[in-house]
Amino acid sequence: MNFAITEAQQMLVDTAKRFVAEELYPYEPEVEKTDALPERLRRQIIARAKEVGLYAANMPAELGGGGLDTLSMCLLDRELGRANMALQYTVGRPSNILLACVEAQREKYLYPCIRGEKVDCIAMSEPGAGSDVRSMACTATAKDDDFVINGNKHFISHADIADFVILFAATGVEQSARGARKKITAFLIDKATQGFNVRAGYASVSHRGYHNCILEFDRCKVSSAQVLGEVHQGFAVANQWLGNTRLQVAAICLGRCDRAYELACEYAATRKQFNQTIGKFQGVAFKLADMALKRRAAELLTYQAAWQEDHGGMSDMEAAMAKLAASEALAFIADEALQIHGGMGLMADLPLERIWRDARVERIWEGSSEIQRLIISRAILRPLENR
Repeated sequence: MNFAITEAQQMLVDTAKRFVAEELYPYEPEVEKTDALPERLRRQIIARAKEVGLYAANMPAELGGGGLDTLSMCLLDRELGRANMALQYTVGRPSNILLACVEAQREKYLYPCIRGEKVDCIAMSEPGAGSDVRSMACTATAKDDDFVINGNKHFISHADIADFVILFAATGVEQSARGARKKITAFLIDKATQGFNVRAGYASVSHRGYHNCILEFDRCKVSSAQVLGEVHQGFAVANQWLGNTRLQVAAICLGRCDRAYELACEYAATRKQFNQTIGKFQGVAFKLADMALKRRAAELLTYQAAWQEDHGGMSDMEAAMAKLAASEALAFIADEALQIHGGMGLMADLPLERIWRDARVERIWEGSSEIQRLIISRAILRPLENR
């Protein structure tokens, strides 16, 4: 494996780096202070991202997207990850689940998302169903040529700005080796649909301006034409998305690692105490060494998983390792960078306190660290158990 980036990839990184510095960083103080992303600013970022070719870069070129491979997307997400989540998310990466759209669904949902005219969100988590997705209580009951949906979802990211929801709901029960389990179906549901309500979610310490929401479905009727994929085959639609999303989280974490690490190195090299720069003290020097080590290990695991995806397919274990390593490296690096800065690290004058706060959720969403370890350990043991 050779992770040396190509000339085209270097141009992508340079473009993204300039974009983040010029179009996102200047607005971080406003978003962090108000916990809101003004619509005018959101539209401005979308327009500029489209101008420089960064919008919908993950979508196939033949459909109007950027057509980037997985490793190139990781390089892009890493640069975007340096900025506040609400700002960097606005650059636009439609859910690749939408590639399962067919015929009229493509015209109504997929293509508008690629063009930046609509935004999607994924609704899977529930108050009683987090990591155990099949325990979801939200149901979609078939009635003639329609489905009637009842139940709630929570922790639904950016549902407040989304135009439609990709909803996962239980549509039946089947028997498995472990007993009865629910069948899951994916639906495309517009925000204006009767019986569907979106309300503000919980106040969060992480990601100011980027909100979680609660979705409520009360006898919400949708047509069978709004089924994404096939009935009872929701996981077939979601599986590819889950792996790629974990890789995206890993890449974003690397970007935040970079920003915190660079700030820590600069401060250690210039801040003086007892007539010498603090980086010369072993207590600080060893912190920098450990930060560099964890950052490099997370980078290699992330790039390896991306390379595998581009050359035949990334395994669940590889995606889990990348997400686990990068999210835990970020937690360590953000904390140590703040410690090196002392009291100033906690002040809003620097982005460190924001990176430190935002880092916490990365070990929880898109599969907690415990779930990633479970995936990894099962992959290790499965061949031994089947001998």
